[in-house]
Amino acid sequence: MLYALTCNDKPDSLDLRMKVRPNHVAFLTDLNDRGILKIAGPFLDADEKPCGSLVIIKADDLAQAQSIAARDPYAIAGLFASVEIRPYNWVFNNPEG
Repeated sequence: MLYALTCNDKPDSLDLRMKVRPNHVAFLTDLNDRGILKIAGPFLDADEKPCGSLVIIKADDLAQAQSIAARDPYAIAGLFASVEIRPYNWVFNNPEG
């Protein structure tokens, strides 16, 4: 099953995001190499600066999706004010569909 992780950064945390970004990208690259990552990218604020993330992953169940989300270096660094994890059905433009 696919899960959408909607992550909102804490206010005024762009410096932290940029500092941790290399580890975050390495984490996502590993997920991608293992076929777990489907889509990922930042949300942008009015100034087109990153202010959150959308990550869609493949997981066996919600518990596994939560475990993956908790291992993200951004989450470990305390970047996120909130993270919502919901089952996701990729209908249009799904390359696997």
